Amino acid sequence: MKQGTQNSALAAAASGQLPRPAWLVHLADYWTLTKPEVNFLVLVSALVGFYLASPGPVHGWLLFHTLMGTLLVASGTGTLNQYLERRTDAFMRRTASRPLPAGRLSHSEALWFGIFLSIAGGAELWIAANPLTSALALATLGTYLIFYTPLKRQTPLCTLVGAFPGAMPPLIGWAAVRNGLSAEAWVLYAILFLWQFPHLLAIAWMYREDYSRAGLQMLPRNDHDGRATVRQIIGCTLALLPVSLIPAFTGHAGSVYLVGAGILGAGFLYYGVRMAAQRTNVFARQLLMASIVYLPLVFALLMLDRRR
Repeated sequence: MKQGTQNSALAAAASGQLPRPAWLVHLADYWTLTKPEVNFLVLVSALVGFYLASPGPVHGWLLFHTLMGTLLVASGTGTLNQYLERRTDAFMRRTASRPLPAGRLSHSEALWFGIFLSIAGGAELWIAANPLTSALALATLGTYLIFYTPLKRQTPLCTLVGAFPGAMPPLIGWAAVRNGLSAEAWVLYAILFLWQFPHLLAIAWMYREDYSRAGLQMLPRNDHDGRATVRQIIGCTLALLPVSLIPAFTGHAGSVYLVGAGILGAGFLYYGVRMAAQRTNVFARQLLMASIVYLPLVFALLMLDRRR
């Protein structure tokens, strides 16, 4: 760990930058372990579930504890995931500089940090919300680490398996308010479930050489030309479009949501078709960016135009 910190300081000095204090580098590495870029979408999804489940004004204190507990469990999941994948991360260019493969943090530091975050988040959700909310969050952690993470080295079906815990955040937010799950909550789950496939497969296509080098099977076997990959992308995006419109047809959202979600879905499909036509990293990156824009906007529309 010390050697990794020293290397960072030497690199900063060689580039003409003032080296950051060791404690600040250490803190930044712990932050990186939590996968903050993933946690943003987790919190947005949990917020949507919480807001739509609220029959009246949002309970601010409960919302705070729900999001904080969810963030802690999600951060623990990200940390423990990096602990489990520390060896494969070292083989990939985009992950080799992470704290564990780069040697800036020890394995035990990451392990205990992840365990602490997970227990703290689960306890907060249990005490401040209800046991169901805590159980859903911890089930997400367990299935992600026990099933999805090891399957990445064995079968491309890992994407399907990982989509089940990956779609859980709206249910966590919903359960915090209702202490139960309804059909409307499962529609939110279905939207997030289907959205993950074009999002994750675009990433897998962009970094297919990295994944192959690390022995991770994120894409269909022998799919060298990407035809099987784009079929999955188009199929799931086509399924996502009508599923995303269900709240408008069940009376839980109005015409603003219906039109807006339809336009966003058509735009998302457009980028999927572009990638299907020209399977390059450029078009995969555009699809990835479209997915990042699509999900928060659809959820924001649903919150703005919901019908209680």
